[in-house]
Amino acid sequence: MRSKLMIFVSLFAAIGMFLTATAPASPVFAAPAAEPTKAAEPTKAAVKEVELPEVDPSKLKGDIYSAGSSTVGPLSEAIQELFVQDGYTGEIKNDIIGTGGGFERFCKTGETDIANASRGIKDEEKANCAKLNPARNPIAFRVGTDAITIVVNKKNDFLKNVTTEELGKIFTTAEKWSDVNPKWPAQPIKRFTPGTDSGTFDFFAEFVIQKPQKLAKLDDAKKLLLNAKNTQASEDDNVLVQGVEGDQYAIGYFGFAYYQQQQDRLNAISINDIAPSFETAESGKYLLSRPLFIYSDAAILKAKPQVAGFINYYLTNVDKVIDKVGYFPASDEALNASKQALLDALK
Repeated sequence: MRSKLMIFVSLFAAIGMFLTATAPASPVFAAPAAEPTKAAEPTKAAVKEVELPEVDPSKLKGDIYSAGSSTVGPLSEAIQELFVQDGYTGEIKNDIIGTGGGFERFCKTGETDIANASRGIKDEEKANCAKLNPARNPIAFRVGTDAITIVVNKKNDFLKNVTTEELGKIFTTAEKWSDVNPKWPAQPIKRFTPGTDSGTFDFFAEFVIQKPQKLAKLDDAKKLLLNAKNTQASEDDNVLVQGVEGDQYAIGYFGFAYYQQQQDRLNAISINDIAPSFETAESGKYLLSRPLFIYSDAAILKAKPQVAGFINYYLTNVDKVIDKVGYFPASDEALNASKQALLDALK
Protein backbone atom coordinates (compact mmCIF):
# COMPACT_ATOMS: atom_id res chain seq x y z
CA MET A 1 0.00 0.00 0.00
CA ARG A 2 1.38 3.36 -0.91
CA SER A 3 1.99 5.92 1.82
CA LYS A 4 -0.69 8.55 1.75
CA LEU A 5 1.74 10.99 3.00
CA MET A 6 0.91 14.23 4.77
CA ILE A 7 3.61 14.52 7.41
CA PHE A 8 7.32 15.36 7.05
CA VAL A 9 6.88 18.66 5.17
CA SER A 10 9.46 19.64 7.71
CA LEU A 11 11.07 17.08 9.96
CA PHE A 12 11.26 19.46 12.88
CA ALA A 13 7.56 20.14 12.73
CA ALA A 14 6.99 16.42 12.41
CA ILE A 15 8.86 15.53 15.58
CA GLY A 16 6.02 16.75 17.74
CA MET A 17 3.52 14.82 15.65
CA PHE A 18 5.73 11.71 15.96
CA LEU A 19 5.44 11.84 19.70
CA THR A 20 1.75 12.67 19.78
CA ALA A 21 0.81 9.99 17.30
CA THR A 22 2.60 7.24 19.15
CA ALA A 23 2.41 8.11 22.82
CA PRO A 24 0.38 4.96 23.60
CA ALA A 25 2.37 2.35 23.43
CA SER A 26 26.94 -1.00 -5.79
CA PRO A 27 24.25 0.35 -7.72
CA VAL A 28 22.41 3.56 -6.91
CA PHE A 29 19.39 1.43 -7.81
CA ALA A 30 20.50 0.18 -9.81
CA ALA A 31 15.68 -35.74 -0.90
CA PRO A 32 17.38 -34.93 -3.15
CA ALA A 33 18.77 -31.95 -1.38
CA ALA A 34 16.71 -30.60 1.47
CA GLU A 35 14.40 -27.93 0.12
CA PRO A 36 14.30 -24.78 2.27
CA THR A 37 10.85 -23.32 2.70
CA LYS A 38 10.36 -20.16 0.68
CA ALA A 39 9.80 -16.93 2.54
CA ALA A 40 6.11 -16.86 3.29
CA GLU A 41 3.65 -14.71 5.13
CA PRO A 42 3.88 -15.93 8.74
CA THR A 43 1.10 -16.21 11.25
CA LYS A 44 2.03 -13.94 14.13
CA ALA A 45 0.47 -13.38 17.51
CA ALA A 46 -1.23 -10.01 17.83
CA VAL A 47 0.85 -7.40 19.63
CA LYS A 48 0.28 -3.72 20.25
CA GLU A 49 1.63 -1.94 17.19
CA VAL A 50 3.81 1.13 17.33
CA GLU A 51 2.55 3.49 14.65
CA LEU A 52 4.81 5.85 12.78
CA PRO A 53 3.46 9.00 11.11
CA GLU A 54 2.89 8.80 7.39
CA VAL A 55 5.71 10.01 5.19
CA ASP A 56 5.43 11.83 1.86
CA PRO A 57 8.66 11.06 -0.04
CA SER A 58 7.90 13.85 -2.54
CA LYS A 59 8.28 16.42 0.26
CA LEU A 60 11.76 15.25 1.25
CA LYS A 61 14.82 16.99 -0.17
CA GLY A 62 18.49 16.04 -0.12
CA ASP A 63 20.40 12.85 -0.84
CA ILE A 64 20.77 9.63 1.18
CA TYR A 65 23.93 7.54 1.34
CA SER A 66 23.98 3.98 2.68
CA ALA A 67 26.59 1.22 2.45
CA GLY A 68 27.28 -2.21 3.86
CA SER A 69 25.96 -5.74 3.79
CA SER A 70 25.46 -7.61 0.52
CA THR A 71 22.66 -9.45 2.34
CA VAL A 72 20.74 -6.37 3.46
CA GLY A 73 21.57 -4.49 0.26
CA PRO A 74 18.86 -6.07 -1.93
CA LEU A 75 16.23 -5.41 0.74
CA SER A 76 17.28 -1.77 1.02
CA GLU A 77 17.19 -1.44 -2.77
CA ALA A 78 13.63 -2.80 -2.86
CA ILE A 79 12.57 -0.14 -0.33
CA GLN A 80 14.47 2.53 -2.26
CA GLU A 81 12.58 1.69 -5.44
CA LEU A 82 9.25 2.09 -3.64
CA PHE A 83 10.46 5.33 -2.07
CA VAL A 84 11.24 6.76 -5.51
CA GLN A 85 7.96 5.48 -6.95
CA ASP A 86 6.17 7.35 -4.17
CA GLY A 87 7.76 10.63 -5.18
CA TYR A 88 11.28 10.98 -3.73
CA THR A 89 13.44 12.94 -6.18
CA GLY A 90 16.80 12.95 -4.41
CA GLU A 91 19.62 10.49 -5.00
CA ILE A 92 19.90 7.32 -2.91
CA LYS A 93 23.30 5.70 -3.07
CA ASN A 94 23.64 2.16 -1.74
CA ASP A 95 27.12 0.63 -1.88
CA ILE A 96 27.44 -3.14 -1.40
CA ILE A 97 30.77 -3.50 0.40
CA GLY A 98 30.06 -5.93 3.25
CA THR A 99 28.93 -5.22 6.80
CA GLY A 100 32.44 -4.43 8.02
CA GLY A 101 33.03 -2.05 5.15
CA GLY A 102 29.70 -0.39 5.85
CA PHE A 103 30.58 0.23 9.49
CA GLU A 104 33.97 1.58 8.42
CA ARG A 105 32.32 4.23 6.27
CA PHE A 106 29.73 4.97 8.93
CA CYS A 107 32.04 5.00 11.97
CA LYS A 108 35.56 5.71 10.66
CA THR A 109 35.12 8.15 7.81
CA GLY A 110 31.60 9.28 8.74
CA GLU A 111 30.62 9.55 5.08
CA THR A 112 27.39 7.53 5.13
CA ASP A 113 23.99 8.18 6.68
CA ILE A 114 23.00 4.52 7.06
CA ALA A 115 24.95 1.28 7.54
CA ASN A 116 23.39 -1.96 6.29
CA ALA A 117 24.39 -4.87 8.52
CA SER A 118 23.86 -8.61 8.72
CA ARG A 119 25.24 -8.69 12.28
CA GLY A 120 25.27 -6.44 15.29
CA ILE A 121 27.86 -3.68 15.50
CA LYS A 122 31.12 -4.62 17.26
CA ASP A 123 32.56 -2.78 20.26
CA GLU A 124 35.55 -1.56 18.25
CA GLU A 125 33.21 -0.21 15.58
CA LYS A 126 31.22 1.65 18.24
CA ALA A 127 34.49 3.04 19.55
CA ASN A 128 35.34 4.35 16.08
CA CYS A 129 31.94 6.05 15.91
CA ALA A 130 32.63 7.73 19.25
CA LYS A 131 35.92 9.14 17.91
CA LEU A 132 34.24 11.01 15.07
CA ASN A 133 33.74 14.75 15.38
CA PRO A 134 30.90 15.05 16.06
CA ALA A 135 30.65 11.63 17.67
CA ARG A 136 28.06 9.17 16.42
CA ASN A 137 25.97 6.88 18.58
CA PRO A 138 24.80 4.02 16.31
CA ILE A 139 21.13 3.05 16.59
CA ALA A 140 20.11 -0.41 15.36
CA PHE A 141 16.85 -0.87 13.48
CA ARG A 142 15.88 -4.53 13.01
CA VAL A 143 14.37 -4.96 9.54
CA GLY A 144 14.21 -8.71 8.97
CA THR A 145 15.56 -12.20 9.48
CA ASP A 146 17.89 -14.25 7.31
CA ALA A 147 18.98 -17.87 7.25
CA ILE A 148 22.50 -18.38 5.93
CA THR A 149 22.14 -21.22 3.45
CA ILE A 150 24.74 -23.92 2.76
CA VAL A 151 24.82 -24.83 -0.92
CA VAL A 152 26.41 -27.56 -3.03
CA ASN A 153 26.63 -28.39 -6.72
CA LYS A 154 23.56 -29.84 -8.42
CA LYS A 155 25.53 -33.00 -9.23
CA ASN A 156 26.37 -33.59 -5.57
CA ASP A 157 24.33 -36.69 -4.69
CA PHE A 158 25.85 -37.52 -1.30
CA LEU A 159 25.36 -34.40 0.84
CA LYS A 160 21.82 -33.70 2.01
CA ASN A 161 22.43 -32.87 5.66
CA VAL A 162 25.39 -32.10 7.92
CA THR A 163 25.96 -31.82 11.64
CA THR A 164 27.55 -28.70 13.09
CA GLU A 165 30.74 -30.66 13.70
CA GLU A 166 30.86 -31.96 10.13
CA LEU A 167 30.26 -28.48 8.76
CA GLY A 168 33.16 -27.12 10.77
CA LYS A 169 35.49 -29.80 9.42
CA ILE A 170 34.30 -29.32 5.85
CA PHE A 171 35.27 -25.65 5.93
CA THR A 172 38.55 -25.94 7.85
CA THR A 173 40.71 -29.04 8.38
CA ALA A 174 39.31 -31.62 5.96
CA GLU A 175 41.01 -31.79 2.57
CA LYS A 176 38.79 -34.45 1.03
CA TRP A 177 35.13 -35.22 1.59
CA SER A 178 36.10 -38.66 2.83
CA ASP A 179 38.11 -37.01 5.63
CA VAL A 180 34.78 -35.96 7.14
CA ASN A 181 32.80 -39.12 6.38
CA PRO A 182 34.39 -42.27 4.88
CA LYS A 183 31.19 -42.88 2.92
CA TRP A 184 31.71 -39.64 1.03
CA PRO A 185 33.95 -39.35 -2.09
CA ALA A 186 37.72 -39.17 -1.77
CA GLN A 187 37.63 -35.92 -3.72
CA PRO A 188 39.10 -32.53 -2.76
CA ILE A 189 36.69 -30.08 -1.11
CA LYS A 190 36.44 -26.78 -2.98
CA ARG A 191 35.28 -24.07 -0.57
CA PHE A 192 33.66 -20.76 -1.42
CA THR A 193 33.14 -18.25 1.38
CA PRO A 194 32.20 -14.58 1.71
CA GLY A 195 35.12 -12.22 2.30
CA THR A 196 36.40 -10.89 5.59
CA ASP A 197 34.39 -7.65 5.36
CA SER A 198 31.19 -9.70 5.23
CA GLY A 199 28.86 -10.01 8.19
CA THR A 200 27.91 -13.40 6.77
CA PHE A 201 31.53 -14.53 7.13
CA ASP A 202 31.70 -13.24 10.72
CA PHE A 203 28.45 -14.95 11.69
CA PHE A 204 29.47 -18.25 10.09
CA ALA A 205 32.89 -18.15 11.77
CA GLU A 206 31.30 -17.56 15.17
CA PHE A 207 28.52 -20.14 15.08
CA VAL A 208 30.13 -22.90 13.02
CA ILE A 209 33.74 -22.63 14.20
CA GLN A 210 34.36 -20.49 17.29
CA LYS A 211 31.49 -21.50 19.57
CA PRO A 212 31.35 -25.23 18.73
CA GLN A 213 35.14 -25.52 19.09
CA LYS A 214 35.18 -23.20 22.13
CA LEU A 215 37.88 -20.97 20.68
CA ALA A 216 38.77 -17.93 22.76
CA LYS A 217 38.85 -15.47 19.85
CA LEU A 218 36.70 -15.03 16.79
CA ASP A 219 39.84 -14.15 14.84
CA ASP A 220 41.15 -17.66 15.46
CA ALA A 221 38.02 -19.10 13.85
CA LYS A 222 38.37 -16.75 10.89
CA LYS A 223 41.97 -17.83 10.33
CA LEU A 224 40.93 -21.47 10.26
CA LEU A 225 38.39 -20.69 7.55
CA LEU A 226 40.70 -18.53 5.46
CA ASN A 227 43.71 -20.84 5.74
CA ALA A 228 41.84 -23.98 4.67
CA LYS A 229 43.05 -25.43 1.37
CA ASN A 230 41.08 -24.78 -1.79
CA THR A 231 39.25 -21.82 -0.27
CA GLN A 232 38.17 -18.82 -2.32
CA ALA A 233 36.74 -15.76 -0.59
CA SER A 234 34.70 -13.02 -2.26
CA GLU A 235 32.44 -10.16 -1.19
CA ASP A 236 30.41 -10.81 -4.35
CA ASP A 237 27.78 -13.51 -3.79
CA ASN A 238 27.56 -14.08 -7.54
CA VAL A 239 31.19 -15.21 -7.52
CA LEU A 240 30.32 -17.75 -4.83
CA VAL A 241 27.35 -19.03 -6.84
CA GLN A 242 29.48 -19.44 -9.96
CA GLY A 243 32.21 -21.20 -8.00
CA VAL A 244 29.91 -23.81 -6.48
CA GLU A 245 28.05 -24.29 -9.74
CA GLY A 246 31.32 -24.90 -11.56
CA ASP A 247 32.63 -27.79 -9.45
CA GLN A 248 30.83 -31.00 -8.49
CA TYR A 249 32.67 -31.17 -5.16
CA ALA A 250 32.31 -27.52 -4.18
CA ILE A 251 30.44 -26.06 -1.22
CA GLY A 252 29.62 -22.51 -0.20
CA TYR A 253 27.26 -20.32 1.82
CA PHE A 254 25.42 -17.01 1.58
CA GLY A 255 22.08 -15.41 2.45
CA PHE A 256 18.79 -17.17 1.79
CA ALA A 257 17.70 -14.61 -0.82
CA TYR A 258 20.64 -15.46 -3.06
CA TYR A 259 19.85 -19.14 -2.77
CA GLN A 260 16.25 -18.52 -3.77
CA GLN A 261 17.42 -16.67 -6.85
CA GLN A 262 19.81 -19.47 -7.79
CA GLN A 263 18.01 -22.62 -6.61
CA ASP A 264 17.78 -23.96 -10.15
CA ARG A 265 21.59 -23.93 -10.22
CA LEU A 266 22.45 -25.14 -6.71
CA ASN A 267 21.19 -27.49 -3.98
CA ALA A 268 20.70 -26.41 -0.37
CA ILE A 269 21.41 -28.75 2.53
CA SER A 270 20.03 -29.03 6.05
CA ILE A 271 22.04 -28.53 9.22
CA ASN A 272 21.32 -30.95 12.05
CA ASP A 273 18.27 -32.15 10.06
CA ILE A 274 16.76 -28.65 10.02
CA ALA A 275 16.25 -26.73 6.78
CA PRO A 276 16.03 -22.92 6.67
CA SER A 277 12.47 -21.58 6.81
CA PHE A 278 10.60 -18.72 8.48
CA GLU A 279 9.64 -20.91 11.43
CA THR A 280 13.12 -22.35 11.99
CA ALA A 281 14.85 -19.01 11.45
CA GLU A 282 12.58 -16.97 13.74
CA SER A 283 12.58 -19.63 16.47
CA GLY A 284 16.35 -20.02 16.30
CA LYS A 285 16.13 -23.76 15.64
CA TYR A 286 18.06 -23.33 12.42
CA LEU A 287 21.73 -22.92 13.37
CA LEU A 288 22.48 -20.07 10.99
CA SER A 289 19.42 -17.85 11.43
CA ARG A 290 20.32 -14.21 12.08
CA PRO A 291 18.78 -10.74 12.36
CA LEU A 292 19.19 -8.09 9.67
CA PHE A 293 19.70 -4.42 10.55
CA ILE A 294 20.12 -0.92 9.29
CA TYR A 295 21.98 1.56 11.52
CA SER A 296 21.91 5.33 11.79
CA ASP A 297 22.45 8.04 14.41
CA ALA A 298 20.08 10.43 16.18
CA ALA A 299 22.02 13.53 15.14
CA ILE A 300 21.88 12.45 11.50
CA LEU A 301 18.14 11.82 11.74
CA LYS A 302 17.51 15.26 13.20
CA ALA A 303 19.80 17.08 10.78
CA LYS A 304 18.65 15.24 7.65
CA PRO A 305 14.86 14.94 7.34
CA GLN A 306 15.27 12.79 4.23
CA VAL A 307 17.18 10.13 6.18
CA ALA A 308 14.65 10.08 9.02
CA GLY A 309 11.85 9.94 6.48
CA PHE A 310 13.48 7.09 4.59
CA ILE A 311 13.99 4.99 7.73
CA ASN A 312 10.39 5.69 8.77
CA TYR A 313 9.26 4.55 5.31
CA TYR A 314 11.57 1.51 5.49
CA LEU A 315 10.14 0.29 8.79
CA THR A 316 6.58 0.95 7.65
CA ASN A 317 6.89 -0.92 4.35
CA VAL A 318 9.56 -3.58 4.84
CA ASP A 319 7.11 -6.42 5.50
CA LYS A 320 5.41 -5.70 2.17
CA VAL A 321 8.53 -6.53 0.16
CA ILE A 322 10.73 -8.74 2.31
CA ASP A 323 9.30 -12.06 1.13
CA LYS A 324 9.74 -10.99 -2.50
CA VAL A 325 13.40 -10.25 -1.83
CA GLY A 326 13.80 -13.67 -0.22
CA TYR A 327 14.10 -13.04 3.50
CA PHE A 328 11.79 -13.49 6.46
CA PRO A 329 10.00 -10.74 8.42
CA ALA A 330 11.26 -9.76 11.82
CA SER A 331 8.84 -10.56 14.62
CA ASP A 332 6.22 -7.93 15.39
CA GLU A 333 7.97 -7.30 18.70
CA ALA A 334 11.32 -6.67 16.99
CA LEU A 335 9.85 -4.41 14.33
CA ASN A 336 7.90 -2.41 16.91
CA ALA A 337 11.08 -1.99 18.93
CA SER A 338 12.75 -0.54 15.84
CA LYS A 339 9.89 1.88 15.30
CA GLN A 340 10.06 2.98 18.92
CA ALA A 341 13.83 3.44 18.61
CA LEU A 342 13.22 5.83 15.72
CA LEU A 343 10.68 7.83 17.70
CA ASP A 344 13.01 7.98 20.69
CA ALA A 345 15.90 9.16 18.50
CA LEU A 346 13.81 12.07 17.23
CA LYS A 347 12.83 13.38 20.67
